[in-house]
Amino acid sequence: MTPISRVRAERGAAATELVLVTPLLLLLLVFATLAGRLAGARGDLVGAARDAARAASIQRSAVAAGPAAQAAAQATLADQGFSCASVIVTTDIDAFRRGGTVSVEVSCDVDLSDLSPLPLPGSQTLSAGAVEVVDQFRGLDS
Repeated sequence: MTPISRVRAERGAAATELVLVTPLLLLLLVFATLAGRLAGARGDLVGAARDAARAASIQRSAVAAGPAAQAAAQATLADQGFSCASVIVTTDIDAFRRGGTVSVEVSCDVDLSDLSPLPLPGSQTLSAGAVEVVDQFRGLDS
């Protein structure tokens, strides 16, 4: 085959390769966006759970621990600019006493519907938990 006929035989090969590779690159970009969004959301939830557990652990009564945890989690998520379809904060105060622990779990529905090229569910539920020790030398109300 002469060099001229080889060039004619390969005419349009680059366009064909581009047409075949472009959808794969777009899917890779969408998957990277999805992974980044979920990783960022997990980080934000871990921070909110940590702050909520700390806020609950410094309360003087077990009754006040739940609302304090809820408020702290909401405030942390709002400060980070993170929005959830619904936020559920569960506070375990069974061991709320001097030297005891308080644990908090924060759950959130992360919206994924804007990543439309893929058949993804509309949202993904993520959760994170944290445990804090109630100060042994802190005065507690009965």
